[in-house]
Amino acid sequence: MDGVILTSILLFWLFLVLSFVNFYSYSKNKDTLKVHINEVAMTQQLMKVKKKSTLDRFIIFLSRYADDFSALGERINFYSESPDVEVLLKKAGNPYGLSVARFQGFKIVCVIIGFILGTFLYFLGFPFANVLFVTLPFIGFFIPIFLVRGKAKNRQELLRRDLPDFLDTVSISLQAGSGLDGAIKEVISYYIGPIQEEFSRFIQEIELGVPREKAYTEMLNRNDNVDFQNVIKSLIQGSRLGVPVATTFRNQANEMRRISLEQVKEKAAKASPKVTLITSFIIAPLIMLMILGLIILNMFYGEDSIFKLFSN
Repeated sequence: MDGVILTSILLFWLFLVLSFVNFYSYSKNKDTLKVHINEVAMTQQLMKVKKKSTLDRFIIFLSRYADDFSALGERINFYSESPDVEVLLKKAGNPYGLSVARFQGFKIVCVIIGFILGTFLYFLGFPFANVLFVTLPFIGFFIPIFLVRGKAKNRQELLRRDLPDFLDTVSISLQAGSGLDGAIKEVISYYIGPIQEEFSRFIQEIELGVPREKAYTEMLNRNDNVDFQNVIKSLIQGSRLGVPVATTFRNQANEMRRISLEQVKEKAAKASPKVTLITSFIIAPLIMLMILGLIILNMFYGEDSIFKLFSN
């Protein structure tokens, strides 16, 4: 009987110790999970959204009706085949929440709006209403194409403009002892635009378990800016070979600034002949005409005018 009691007491204390160990392990795992969730949530908060203009809100409003015409838009794919549209939307950062199907439908919505506007102007008797009635639907078809192309070009230019400062700041953080992901996460909180969007998405993918090289490849596929691609390729090479990234970033930033300065000088040199041409053929003749006009007016209406000489 005493043996049974002693065994029961030992088992009680054993299970009690095991329960405390498991509870401690559970608490640690829970805290780790909370930290991970907070990091992911913080990365999502870093995705700052620029204030939308009236035009942007209007386009988003119209795009809601585009899904109903997506099938028709995919059949009428002149200068807008779906694979090309997909690449273009990636480069533009998927503006206005457009998918490939919604973009195809948005073309038809703009055609319908052009037709309605042309009809309205025709019944109002607007000048050239017959021409506008025919041309406005065609213009409406191409408006989404040129709009997204312009967005893509502007986004890539902004990406290149902010890249040198971004690389310098990340390089300083790396030299101070921060890890690459931590330095990028800290720096992107001070940026708004394509740089912030791309690297925020990269950090989020890494934290969700996407392989680093695959995340780099996706960034290359979303952007065709040469300088940005060189940076990402250097990151891929650094992850493979263990090359120090801080020095590479600093050198690339200096090289980009040098190239930008040379491009500005080149544009200024090209602008000089144009200014000379405008001065020679527009401004100078206008000045001569003004002087000649003043002389003629003085001849007819001045104190020593021709009329006074003949009257005397």
